[in-house]
Amino acid sequence: MLSTRRRFAALVAAAALGLTLTSGVSQAAGEQAARETDAVAAVTDDPLHVMSYNLRYASDTPPNEWSARRPVMREQLRLARPQLIGTQEGLYAQLQDIATDLGPSYDSIGLGREGGSKGEFMMIFFDTRRLQPLEFDHYWLSDTPEVIGSKTWGGCCARMVTWVRFKDKATSKEFYAINTHLEAFDATARSKSADLILQRMAALDPAVPVIMTGDFNEAAAAGVNVYDKLVTSGKLADSWLTAERRSALWGTFHGYRPLTPNGNRIDWILTTPGLRVSNASINTFSKDGQFPSDHLPVESWIHLP
Repeated sequence: MLSTRRRFAALVAAAALGLTLTSGVSQAAGEQAARETDAVAAVTDDPLHVMSYNLRYASDTPPNEWSARRPVMREQLRLARPQLIGTQEGLYAQLQDIATDLGPSYDSIGLGREGGSKGEFMMIFFDTRRLQPLEFDHYWLSDTPEVIGSKTWGGCCARMVTWVRFKDKATSKEFYAINTHLEAFDATARSKSADLILQRMAALDPAVPVIMTGDFNEAAAAGVNVYDKLVTSGKLADSWLTAERRSALWGTFHGYRPLTPNGNRIDWILTTPGLRVSNASINTFSKDGQFPSDHLPVESWIHLP
């Protein structure tokens, strides 16, 4: 890589000094430099494939029990091969199954929201060939965010955030991955959760971009409290809207019923403003009528600055 850049720099310097080359040599050198420059750009601008996925916790209740859904999810994930997956709702044994199905090149960081292996996880899976974790932590969406399993704002259950600071091996850039799942039944709890997430984000290194995945349990639309706080008036951009290309829009929660065209997006991938998003997609994979979850995963291809 260094020799490529040096050859290209020498060509530029020669041109600047007015050095005379025969037209044939000059053209050949210019074409070679262009090819090498394109190769450098292809490596350094390799987009990061990110997925946000509410897995639907494992249960034994037919017809959508985990034993029926697992092989469909396995095929879906192996076809998609995202390099970063922010998951919600997964239970410990279920997440072990997914780790096995993803294969040995993937690792994960997470903690049950009731502590240890208990309760649902905000697990972050990542492809170790692409990403290297540098630091991580967890906190709870409550007035006592350091207290494991704490719940002070109402709602059904404890909610939490898992975050990881990664180094992207393809570009040597760093970024924060933040993954969460907000309260489903209490708007006040969701609003306070958004406030705390923004407060905690402010304590992170401001020079490092953020990619946030989550099930936010609100439609992604102006005039909705959490979306307004995080996006409309907040510090983040909606990768679905900033994407240069996108798939058809479907409601991301379907509850194993027919999919809803142009439905509500309650699962989002948000980014620091200014990050280029070349593509965004809602993944509708199913097999023989079986969906792998009651949510559709959302995907974005994000270029780190």
